Amino acid sequence: MNLILLFENDVISRDVVRLQGRRREHMLQVLKATAGDQVLVGMLNGLVGKGTITDITADTLTMELRLDRQPPAPLPVTLVLALPRPKMLKRVLFAASSMGVKRLYLINSFRVEKSFWKSPLLSVERMHEYLLLGLEQAKDTVVPEVLLRPQFRPFVEDELPAIMEDSPAFVAHPGAEEPCPRDMKRYVILAIGPEGGFISYEIGKLASIGFIPVSLGERPLRVETSVPALLARIF
Repeated sequence: MNLILLFENDVISRDVVRLQGRRREHMLQVLKATAGDQVLVGMLNGLVGKGTITDITADTLTMELRLDRQPPAPLPVTLVLALPRPKMLKRVLFAASSMGVKRLYLINSFRVEKSFWKSPLLSVERMHEYLLLGLEQAKDTVVPEVLLRPQFRPFVEDELPAIMEDSPAFVAHPGAEEPCPRDMKRYVILAIGPEGGFISYEIGKLASIGFIPVSLGERPLRVETSVPALLARIF
């Protein structure tokens, strides 16, 4: 936890917050913080700054705040991701959030098992848990937007073209001849398929609206590895 993320219900008066539970324990047990110490803090979807510890009790910790700067700039990308298995989704949400992705579409694919869409992890509360962990890691405060699209064809035909607008769009695909681009200086739409990649029909549908199939090379990667690898290479 590189940043203590604060919420509106932590505020007890102007520029003063009181914490309990996990964040308090982390500050005392991991950071070894004591009264008078300063820690990096950020208000959810707001500014970043310093919190000065003013009081510690048996189950609370009180801080005075000075929030004076913006969080890190978001990554200029919309990520379109075939829904991975729940265990892998946790890691992907954490990685995407920590790298600065602010809009993520989870979509269906032929190789996505139907049971994945019934996972409790797809509730807003559960997904936020891992998104917030990513923000704490990256000293960020702005929660990514995650949208579920369980029907592939309607999403690609009716919604995705408007999302793309004039942005370059790439789909990671094993065996694609075009190498993944590097150091892009503009907003990008990036689609990543399931384990084994999108099937030919799905690649064709994406290509028909302007997606360019690209590859990271000969080595097939798991989705949890592909997401940070592709984002790091492109940006």
